[in-house]
Amino acid sequence: MTETESRPLLGIGLKVGSVVAFMGMATAIKYAGQVPAGQIVFFRSFFAILPICAYLFVVGELSGAWRTERPLGHVARGLVGVSSMALGFYGLTRLPLPDAIAIGYARPLVTVIFGAVLLGEVVRRYRWGAVIVGLLGVLVISWPKLQLFRGEGAFGSAEALGVAATFISACIAGLAMVLVRRLLVTEKTATIVLYFSVTASVFAIATIPFGWQSLDLEQTVSLILSGFCGGLGQILLTQSYRHADVSTIAPFEYTSVLLGIGIGYYVFAEVPGWATIIGSAIVTASGIFIIYREHRLGLERRGVARRSVTPQG
Repeated sequence: MTETESRPLLGIGLKVGSVVAFMGMATAIKYAGQVPAGQIVFFRSFFAILPICAYLFVVGELSGAWRTERPLGHVARGLVGVSSMALGFYGLTRLPLPDAIAIGYARPLVTVIFGAVLLGEVVRRYRWGAVIVGLLGVLVISWPKLQLFRGEGAFGSAEALGVAATFISACIAGLAMVLVRRLLVTEKTATIVLYFSVTASVFAIATIPFGWQSLDLEQTVSLILSGFCGGLGQILLTQSYRHADVSTIAPFEYTSVLLGIGIGYYVFAEVPGWATIIGSAIVTASGIFIIYREHRLGLERRGVARRSVTPQG
């Protein structure tokens, strides 16, 4: 029996730990206020390098993580990832925390679409149905913010812009996941994680001419903390996949919806409306259904493979 099959509870625990760490990152970014997105990306990426390198050094993978066969692939993934992060952070600072988290869950839905279009993956009607339902859930969350039929604010309101930025961020992140899948053909996970943090930091520095702002001590500490939490979350997430199947731990990603509601209420005095609650439930249900279908299809493929190699007669 493999380590993956024998330690699912550890995998789940690490996954939940990564969710908590990423929520800490999001909370720290939102607490810092409306800092320029490129500036946030720099702190998030640069200070994530420290815990990532420390972890790789401890496990003896640091030197090997720098070796790559596809440097340009990492640059492309970094550029796409930075664009997604910048838009996501912009939306995070302009939306209630639960709303930003729930709209961000359009990412796995969009990944299914990109996987079918760009990678030629077979997507059957059940998963297409789940994708459509999930995107409708995003619309339910977003509708009150967009104020489509109101004369005041309309699409120019801060929350409407936040919704648009967060959704576009999720779409770009779906594209980034496709690029990661391509990199995984030749690259180690540690290499992808490390190069992304480095390239994201470099791209973020390039935004200085577009206007960074002076930060007070509280903002600086918050943004540095966001980087450490982001790096820690990435480590815990990577480790979780060593101890449990993706289909086992992936549903626990949605615990962040509950965490977001709690943190939004107690830290930022944000009370979610019914649109957020209902839309979040729809998006979560569709995401879990997609995970379930992936798991079932994986079992079927393994069953077919076993039967094809079993001697007959």
